[in-house]
Amino acid sequence: MTVRSRLLIVTILGLALTMAIWGWIQLKALDRILTEQQIKRLYDMAETANTYYQHFPTGQGLSALDSTLKDMVQSDIRLARIDIFAIEKNDADYIAGASRLQYDWPENLVLATSNKGAPAYTRLNTDKGPALGILYPFPSERGDTQVVIGVISFSQSRVEILASARFLLMISSAGLLLAIVAVLALSYRWIIGRPLSIIIETIDASQTKQRVKRIPLSRRDEWGHLADHFNLMADEIEQVLAKNEELTGQLQEKVNEATHRVVQLQNQVNQLQQLTALGYLTATFAHDMGTPLHSISGMAQLLLERDNWPADVRRKLELIVQQAQRLHTVIQNVRRATRPPEPHFEAISVENLLQETLTLVEPLMQKSAIHIAVKAGNDIPVLYVDRYRVQTALFNLIQNAQEVLPDGGRITVAAGLKQDSRMVAITVSDNGPGIPQELLDKVREPFFSTHKEEGMRGLGLAIVQDIVKVHGGHFEIRSGDGGGTDVTLYFPIVDPTPVNAQL
Repeated sequence: MTVRSRLLIVTILGLALTMAIWGWIQLKALDRILTEQQIKRLYDMAETANTYYQHFPTGQGLSALDSTLKDMVQSDIRLARIDIFAIEKNDADYIAGASRLQYDWPENLVLATSNKGAPAYTRLNTDKGPALGILYPFPSERGDTQVVIGVISFSQSRVEILASARFLLMISSAGLLLAIVAVLALSYRWIIGRPLSIIIETIDASQTKQRVKRIPLSRRDEWGHLADHFNLMADEIEQVLAKNEELTGQLQEKVNEATHRVVQLQNQVNQLQQLTALGYLTATFAHDMGTPLHSISGMAQLLLERDNWPADVRRKLELIVQQAQRLHTVIQNVRRATRPPEPHFEAISVENLLQETLTLVEPLMQKSAIHIAVKAGNDIPVLYVDRYRVQTALFNLIQNAQEVLPDGGRITVAAGLKQDSRMVAITVSDNGPGIPQELLDKVREPFFSTHKEEGMRGLGLAIVQDIVKVHGGHFEIRSGDGGGTDVTLYFPIVDPTPVNAQL
């Protein structure tokens, strides 16, 4: 549904509701005015009837009063009934009256009107049409007796006037509504359609060209404010692009100079040591980045193994895998020295730490016939560590164990307190072939690996060692002649106050 359609619908509903409420108010006001006029006329009749009663005190006078009241009723076709009641000692006595309508006033209503001393009226539905009945109390000139005059008048004219007014109001409201809707429909293009199309065309043109275009709107309304803000943003974007081009040129020059220096110093012996350190630092960075990258790629590949994905979703998953592989290639080719960020210590339970790590290695385990088990002791204190570094260390150990179990096996991750020491021990064990005794010390060295494949290898345990040292701990490697390897990481239990103070 377009904005134009929505605007018309909302406008029609709003106007219809407003006109309905306004018409209801007008009809109520008209009804009140007509009722007040009818009540005033009835009051005049009641006052006339009371004047007649005061001047006909005797029985013969009451007979003449009846005749006079009948003449009043007969002379006015709208008048339905006139009754005169005398109230004495809380008792209502009918005195005289005339009627063309069969109706008896309730005695309790007559007495209540007399006691209040105020007129009362009621609407009646009779067999001759709607009517309005009025009771008026008048003080009597005959001692303590009070007179109540009841007058009933037909309201057919009031009903007809209201019906005509209602019909005219509906016709006029419908016409006005149609006129307003027509004006809105015709003015939509000038108010909304044309400015919106100009803005969209400008944005589309900016996406297809190098230069950001400006919106050519000179108005003082909301569209004009929007155009001004967009044009200001376009100016800032062009300034950023120009500065970015300048910085890119400078960076390219610096890269060319650095590349030239590397070529000149490649034959110098001392540069070999620097390149070794540079490669180690680069590999550390590659491992730190590779941990989440492997997880992303592995999870995306697991999702691709499902057959019920829509084509666009499968294509996006394939792009995730391709881009992850591309990033892995770029990371492996990084040669610029980098420095690991400062560790960020935080409080985390061992249970949560292991649970998060197992989520990372889940894709590796599902692709092989390896069963992984977790054992955590009770009452292990909360650790204050860099969770991402520790997860990297555990991920490397589990990945190393998985590599020595190509045909499947068992990996166990256990956590507990070291006896007689304020240390938490986390052990990764496997039932693989084990490590020869003569290699137990060498496996800690950077770039040492028993794998013959090309690429940067042999950094896993070196990185683990550095991570443990950052936390003030150490790690041990145990491997028996019968196979199996245990790698234990020891983390000190520290008071959080000193750690936070250092940060």
